[in-house]
Amino acid sequence: MHGYGPTPQQQTTSRPSPATLTTVRVILVTVTVLSCGLLGWVAMLRLAIVTRRPRDWVLLVVVMVLNAALFAFIVSTPDDPDDMSDASVLLMLLWIVALLAGVITYYLYVEIRHYSSLRSLGSPAPYTATAPAHPTPLPYQQHPAQQHHQQPQPNPYTVQTPPPTPTPAPQRLDQVRAELDELSDYLRKENREGEGR
Repeated sequence: MHGYGPTPQQQTTSRPSPATLTTVRVILVTVTVLSCGLLGWVAMLRLAIVTRRPRDWVLLVVVMVLNAALFAFIVSTPDDPDDMSDASVLLMLLWIVALLAGVITYYLYVEIRHYSSLRSLGSPAPYTATAPAHPTPLPYQQHPAQQHHQQPQPNPYTVQTPPPTPTPAPQRLDQVRAELDELSDYLRKENREGEGR
């Protein structure tokens, strides 16, 4: 029975549970929203670490640059809202909304897709595929639970006849023989005519 369980290496590389993933996603989205997008790079950093794709690392840098520019823009605006122009307010709101929507949508879409693809690739193999590669034990040595899952083994005591080897067709041999006879007759005839001249 000891050969049928998961190995310690398989247990250590298990994916997080769906509840853990959902909790992490909710926390990161909440942090991004409450910071008005200024901490959106945290979600992108987690995504880049999880997927390890160059594109996600590049997008992390882009989001960090946009966050720094947004922070500089907010700091440069006057403290009194009455002193701000309508264009500045509109630009800041559009910037925040676009950053929030882009980061949250991309983060959730790519991470959910990443873990669902891992789940489909890492689906457990059939039970019989994990059996150890040793001879089948005798019936009195088998555990009752194992007998239901084993595939039928071929009977080692039945004599299997090898497939018949193809024998050359006798017609082909006869044809070659006849052609050789004709060739030798032809050569004899040519030889006689040559001597007669």
